[in-house]
Amino acid sequence: MATTHAAMGVLLATPLFWVAPEFAVPAALAAMAGGVFPDLDLGVLEHRKTLHYPEHYWPLAAAAFGIAVGSPSALTVAAAFFVLSAAVHSVTDALGGGLGARPWVNDDQRGVYSHTRSQWIRPRRWIRYDGAPEDLLAAVVLSIPGLALYDGLVRRLTVGMLAVSVGYALARKRLPDLLD
Repeated sequence: MATTHAAMGVLLATPLFWVAPEFAVPAALAAMAGGVFPDLDLGVLEHRKTLHYPEHYWPLAAAAFGIAVGSPSALTVAAAFFVLSAAVHSVTDALGGGLGARPWVNDDQRGVYSHTRSQWIRPRRWIRYDGAPEDLLAAVVLSIPGLALYDGLVRRLTVGMLAVSVGYALARKRLPDLLD
């Protein structure tokens, strides 16, 4: 779920809470956005291919972190965490199910597209499909920092994403029938 990726982004930004607290909130918000960004290709473009770059986000993240370390500001740190979160999202999508309308039947072997190799990376199915119970569990666990350490907008967004996650997980297996 995109919400799981957003919560993972907050987790990635959480060390700033202790290292550079003045940047923790901008980094967390940007990491949430970066965690969702690759899924903006859903429905309109080719999902897990158009905005998913499991190899190419990493050099951008390294460059962004280099800039953020050399010239720290809310903007440079936020940009670095946005790109890092998009990179992690793109890689972790291969840990889930395929792209079929009913990924729990394992009828699709496309996990995420590797632009470097010009081929699909097969899904590992550690999380069987988006919205599976284990995906919801991951969203809950990954949301703990957003709930426990942050207040204000980060916490409100985390609560909202958890509500969306629960609703999506409850409805997920019925969605293909509604769309047919």
